[in-house]
Amino acid sequence: MKNQRLDIPVEEYASPILSFATENMQIDEMFELMKENGFRHLPVLIDKKPVGMISSRDLALVKELNRHFDLTAGDIMASDPFCVPFGTSLEDVAFQMSVRKIGSAIIVDKDGSADSIFTSVDGLNALVEIVRGEVDQ
Repeated sequence: MKNQRLDIPVEEYASPILSFATENMQIDEMFELMKENGFRHLPVLIDKKPVGMISSRDLALVKELNRHFDLTAGDIMASDPFCVPFGTSLEDVAFQMSVRKIGSAIIVDKDGSADSIFTSVDGLNALVEIVRGEVDQ
């Protein structure tokens, strides 16, 4: 399989977006949402369109500060999240995440609405399947 390109669409390994934040969501509310569901990344959406991303690391860093300030998702989110359309190759997304040193990508439909999320953990799961030869091509 050396030097053979597998054109696997990233959405085959992406996870559905089960929860998201709004710009005005409070820190404690996001922290509980992520903790209860075991999420490490929480997209921030406006009318289903991605406008930001919050990681569990972001929340951990600002949780202490929030006792002194009234912070919301809009205050701490990474603006302009990495988004890719359906059909983008797994290889291209993984490469861009590596270059950008980010842990997630939002998969969007033709209208730009968030559909699913691809994380570094999803990437590792894909790698395991590919190495084990469990991928149909």
